Amino acid sequence: MIRANENYRKLKASYLFSDIARRVEQFQKDNPDTRVIRLGIGDVTRALPPAVIAAFHKGVDDMAADATFRGYGPEQGYAFLREKIAAHDFQARGADIAADEIFVSDGAKCDTGNFQELFAEDIRVAMPDPVYPVYLDTNVMAGRTGEFVDGRYENIVYMDCIKENRFLPQLPETPVDLIYLCFPNNPTGTCATKQDLADWVAYAIENKALILFDAAYESFVRDDALPRTIYEIEGARKVAVEFRSFSKTAGFTGTRCGYTVVPRDCQVFLSSGDAVSLHGLWNRRQSTKFNGVSYPVQKAAQAIYTTEGQAQISELVAGYLGNADIIRKTMADLNFDCVGGDNSPYIWVDGQGRDSWEFFDLLLHNAGVVCTPGGGFGRCGNPYIRISAFNSRDNVIEAMARLKEALK
Repeated sequence: MIRANENYRKLKASYLFSDIARRVEQFQKDNPDTRVIRLGIGDVTRALPPAVIAAFHKGVDDMAADATFRGYGPEQGYAFLREKIAAHDFQARGADIAADEIFVSDGAKCDTGNFQELFAEDIRVAMPDPVYPVYLDTNVMAGRTGEFVDGRYENIVYMDCIKENRFLPQLPETPVDLIYLCFPNNPTGTCATKQDLADWVAYAIENKALILFDAAYESFVRDDALPRTIYEIEGARKVAVEFRSFSKTAGFTGTRCGYTVVPRDCQVFLSSGDAVSLHGLWNRRQSTKFNGVSYPVQKAAQAIYTTEGQAQISELVAGYLGNADIIRKTMADLNFDCVGGDNSPYIWVDGQGRDSWEFFDLLLHNAGVVCTPGGGFGRCGNPYIRISAFNSRDNVIEAMARLKEALK
């Protein structure tokens, strides 16, 4: 008898963004003349930069001639891309990361979800609340949690991120083994300081724990005092894995490319207490279950690091941050408390006592604007909504005008 993985039955009935899509679809059917403006899911709307497109075409042309054709590539990524990533994203910031510690992938979502496969089922996992659902759901699927009770899974150490602690997770009072951190944060848009990260690195070293650090939105950081990578912190190479994405940086949401950094210094432990290389384990996992990102896509990603590419993606990011500034100022003018939007494309808005799904429905039905209800990110997210800056400037301006009318 073929049996199911019953851990899947612990998952909530609907994935957050699927539930949003269902509600929006029903609203559109009921109101066919309303043009819905989507400021919910974090999907970019601007085209790929010209330098990226030119390199993409060149990569496709290479595949059209026997002399330049590429078949199976290295599962870890082509050296031409890994070397650019190491030099630009890390070494230029004083972070000691080598090209062979970088694993190119089809996106940070896949890697953050898959990385937990390397760890024992009975480890103690610490999770921020609110949190990007993929971190939590993949640990549920792996059997590390109990049942879903009163808005939370048993056997997970939840770290409340609330106004009183600047929406930053606090060090657990009891030892944990695996820690998820995301900065600039999704969904709240908050950023950690170097001291904040230094405290986490020290905690991980002391407790032989591992930090999974999601830096998918690092390109939106404009404050030079804020860290762009956890490897700016001394000792982080020993206890941290970092995930990056080209999705929001360069518009690759539909193209799919990102990477994960696994330093060779990073270790995990056997039940005997002996240490083993985490780099070796991830390399083995990728070599077994992943055939690499396509050659044209990696050529396109390499173009991000050219002079032209850097200027073009900087313009893209600045455009979205301009949208975020408009959204944040509008909500503040309407007397809503909010955070994010300055070094992040997300604005986290207090619903003034409303349930987050109630607030979502209010904006959808009264303004035709889609946001994301904070309750979908965890129990601490319930009073809030997340508004995304990923849309055109004209749409953001129109959406804010609609919100002013609906919430005045």
